[in-house]
Amino acid sequence: MVQVAQHQGSRGPEEWSTLEGKSSYLITDDRGGRLSRLADIAEATQLGMGARLLAHAEDMLPDATETQLRFLAERLTEALRDILRVVESRDRKP
Repeated sequence: MVQVAQHQGSRGPEEWSTLEGKSSYLITDDRGGRLSRLADIAEATQLGMGARLLAHAEDMLPDATETQLRFLAERLTEALRDILRVVESRDRKP
């Protein structure tokens, strides 16, 4: 079951995952409302964290142990998943 809250932010529906890993969307007609601004902040945070993680990975890769590489691959996978969600939500704009 997909959980839906109404929000049409500046770019369109925002998407997150629930604790169970299911898609959850925020959709509203209030373009400058509190939820819209919070969704924009969450999106910017995800993108910023992804960029910082990528920079960290580039510094770490030459000397990383197998355990560090596995941990890094898991975090990069999570960041990529978040960033793809951002891109998909932007593609769904009205």
